[in-house]
Amino acid sequence: MLTLKSQREIEGMAHSGAILAAAHKMLKPKLHVGMDTWEIEQLIDSFIQAHDATASEKGVDGYKYATCISINDEVAHATPRKGLKLKNHDLVKVDFCVNWHGYQSDSAWTYVIGESTPEIDHLMEVTHTALYLGIKQAQPGNRMGDIGFAIQDYVENKNLMGDVRELIGHGIGPSVHEDPEVYHYGVKHHGLRLRPGMVITIEPMVNAGGDWGLETKVVPETGWEYYVSADHSLSAQYEHTLAITKDGPKILTSQDPIGDKEFLLK
Repeated sequence: MLTLKSQREIEGMAHSGAILAAAHKMLKPKLHVGMDTWEIEQLIDSFIQAHDATASEKGVDGYKYATCISINDEVAHATPRKGLKLKNHDLVKVDFCVNWHGYQSDSAWTYVIGESTPEIDHLMEVTHTALYLGIKQAQPGNRMGDIGFAIQDYVENKNLMGDVRELIGHGIGPSVHEDPEVYHYGVKHHGLRLRPGMVITIEPMVNAGGDWGLETKVVPETGWEYYVSADHSLSAQYEHTLAITKDGPKILTSQDPIGDKEFLLK
């Protein structure tokens, strides 16, 4: 069931989102070659708890961790793994959710460890731009297909990369995953009409090699399933939680108050 959020609920989710964004900003300068992915898990979980909130992913479908940490060709849902050390040029996606007094937020960000490369820089730029092209289409009266088309056209037609289909965005709050489903591909003017009060995530995942397909893998120790790119090319993801308002889309997980100025709640 799709629920519309009140102004009070949106403001609560914005507070949750501010905690989440601050956690990402705390993490970025601490990432380094040789860092254990388990340290990322501990840093994020401790930061969330220190801000009077909880990590929402814990307990969802039996998941045990605050974060999902996916590296290089891992597209999404990989776990923090003790003993897995980050290497120079690793492309790391850190995805997590925050619950602040019942108000949810969700955001993933991509980081490069050590030195970058032109290929990595281009993939990150394309994925980040695709996110914001989708956000710009999240206007009241538009349709879900407008969001999906903007992302797909930029990723596939303009940059010849793979726009992942099998993993999608979603509604959020008070549960982490709610209706509606938010696809990152689509046809203009088709799909569910967007209305003020909807709160959704937009979270494009882009495979550098041009193949949008996925393969499923399993963490041997736990049996947890995660996804890698079918062509084993590098994959990036950026995700924001946003509210659709009468004044347009408003990002609730912004890390950049200057760059995101037009998308912030007044």
